[in-house]
Formats: sequence, C-alpha cells, structure tokens
Amino acid sequence: MSAQKIEFRPAPCRAVTRGPQHHFFGYYDKCPWNATGRLMLAMEVPFMDRMPEPEDALTIGLIDLRNESVFTPLDRTYAWSWQQGCMLQWLPDAPDRKILYNAREDGRFVCKIRDILSGEVRTLPRPVYTVSPDGRWGLSLNFARLDRTRPGYGYNGTIDGTRGELAPAADGMWRVDLHSGESELLWSLERAASFQARGDFQGAEHWFNHPYIAPDSERFFFLHRWRNPKGGPITIGGKPMSWGTRAYTLSRDGSDPFVLSDDDMFSHFDWLDAEHLLAWARRHEHGDHYYLFKDRTPGADLVGADVLTRDGHCTYSPDRKWMLTDQYPDSKRERPLILFRLRDGQRFDVGSFYTPPVCDGPIRCDLHPRWNRDGTQVCIDSPHEGTRQMYVLDVSDLVATG
Repeated sequence: MSAQKIEFRPAPCRAVTRGPQHHFFGYYDKCPWNATGRLMLAMEVPFMDRMPEPEDALTIGLIDLRNESVFTPLDRTYAWSWQQGCMLQWLPDAPDRKILYNAREDGRFVCKIRDILSGEVRTLPRPVYTVSPDGRWGLSLNFARLDRTRPGYGYNGTIDGTRGELAPAADGMWRVDLHSGESELLWSLERAASFQARGDFQGAEHWFNHPYIAPDSERFFFLHRWRNPKGGPITIGGKPMSWGTRAYTLSRDGSDPFVLSDDDMFSHFDWLDAEHLLAWARRHEHGDHYYLFKDRTPGADLVGADVLTRDGHCTYSPDRKWMLTDQYPDSKRERPLILFRLRDGQRFDVGSFYTPPVCDGPIRCDLHPRWNRDGTQVCIDSPHEGTRQMYVLDVSDLVATG
C-alpha cells in the first residue's frame, strides 16, 4: 500500500439532527437533499438498540437547513428496517416537492407518494425498493421474504405467503408504474433458480435483494441470493458461507438477462453510466476488490486495489470524478469516511467515526455516505456521540481539486 496514496484530510462536520430521539436516512443509494438543497429527508425513532417490532412506528420528516435544522414530522410508517429505512426518497421528476416511502396498511405493504406542499397522498398497491431516474417506474420485491432471509433489510408485520417455497414461480422482481400503480412480474425466483443453474442451487432457498436502475432507466441490476433453508452455512465453491450471491442485469421489461458476476460474492455497488457498474465483488483470479464491470460483457477492471482494501458503501460524485465510500469498523471500532480521486488513485480520509458495540449485526448503523446534488457535501448516519444521528460534511475544497 503506497503511503503517498492515502492522506488524512478531515472535513468540517456538523450534526443536522439531535437527540434524545434517534434520526437516520438509511441507505447510500439515495439523496436526502431536495432540489434546492434547503430541505433534507430524515426518519425518527425513539430507540436504536433492538430490531423493530410490528407496532414500532417510524416518523418521516423534513430537516430545514436554513432554520436551525428544525425537524418537521410529515407521517408515520410501520414498514421500515434499520439498514434502508422505508425507502424514503425524493421523486426524480419532482425533487422539489414530492417524496416516496413505504408503509403498511390493512396487513400489507404499500408505497405512498406525498406532495409536501399540497399534502396530497397517493397509495400504490406494492412497496417500492428503487425508482428509475426518469421517475416513471420502480422495482418491488417481497419485503416479508426479505425480512426472513436477510434481517435488517426487509419489513416485519405481515405474513410471508411464500414461506416454505424454495423458489416461488409467482414471486420475484416486480416493475411498478409510479403513475398508474400497475405492476408486472419481470423475473421470478423460480426462473432465477433455473437460469444457468449451479449445483448449489439444489435444495436452497432463493431471494432477491438490492435492485438498482441504470442512469438511462433502460436496464437494472439486482442480486440473486440463496441459502440453506434450515439455517446454518451452505457449501459454495467448496467453502461454508452464509449465502451465495449472483449479480444480474436485465432490461426494463425483464428481457435480455445477463449474469454480471457469478463468483460467489458481490456486495455494494453504483452505476457509473448506463453501461458500467462499480462494485465490491469477488473475481476468483484476483480476489475481493472494487471492480468496474461492463454490462453484458465478461470483463471487469480493478479499481483502487492498493488503497481501497475493504468493502464499503460506494457512490460516484455527480461529476463522476470522485468515488465516496466508507468501511466497516476496525479493531478500535472506528469507521473511515473516504474520498477516492479517480484521475490519480489518491485516497483521502475525510473523517473517522466510532461505533459503539450496541450497533452491531442487523441493527448496526453504517455511515451509508451520500452526496448532495452538486457534489460538495456528504451526509452520513452515525452513533458516535451516543445517539443515532445525521451529519453533513463539507468536502467542497477537496473535490475542487478533482
């Protein structure tokens, strides 16, 4: 590892939420800032030390950055997880006034679209995981099945009708029209379990996670995972693992499937453009690193292999000159926040944040760093001051060197 390639450059950091209530935004693939940069979305809960029960409500609200970061509640939801919240986000075609989030109504999970100015609310019959950049459609999956197979990501509070089915034919990845609410099953779990099937698919329980739509809204990515339905490890590539992972891309209508990676492990990711996807993944010939994959081709290029040596939540800056990521806690329970300059491979650590032991496992609080809309600020979730809160770091001086 080259010393000159790593520099500690602390960035100004301020809390934008405060206790005694806990606040967070959730995952790293969404922007909490509205179009003007004045408002930020946030979620509020009264605890941080256990998994949510079905009747634990999460409050959705707005932070006014020009008014002492006052938090204004908008609604409550019973469909949420510690890692990704309720998928709260600004709608891409109305980022100044419309938000989207999941909820639970009449024993089922749904999606709500709210106009924060008029108060008008529309309810879609399926929950939404991710939204296309053009704001026209989203992708949905079975959050009850996800809650069983990957605690911390799915939602508690409804019955999983697919329990006991290893690879259901009537469940999988759904496309949802955000205007009409109509949905269509694009890729079933049964199809995934039979498509270019591996030997370790036999007798395994299958599920989907982490769909993400390409910048041109024409294709999307997702993870297909499988595990031992009785618990315990599954043997993959001759080694015991908690689950196996395969990465797919498909066209927006579910056609032209492509297995982007089938080397057993694939973690966090971001689209660079409509054809290239960055991910922390495994390639058997090189090991676990960040790779830049080209869609519908077998190749992948190493990224930052000498300085980016551990998994993190990676995203590109709006101008695509920088990569933002974090890492899981080290032996001192510190998590670095990292900016990686693409033109020369220089790594800058702009902060380090302690995580207490209470935030481990499915209730952990990862930094999940996200860019603002002009790439000058970064938002994180962190419990380093004793409560789970949101912080904003100013990285404008550093990114100006890009």
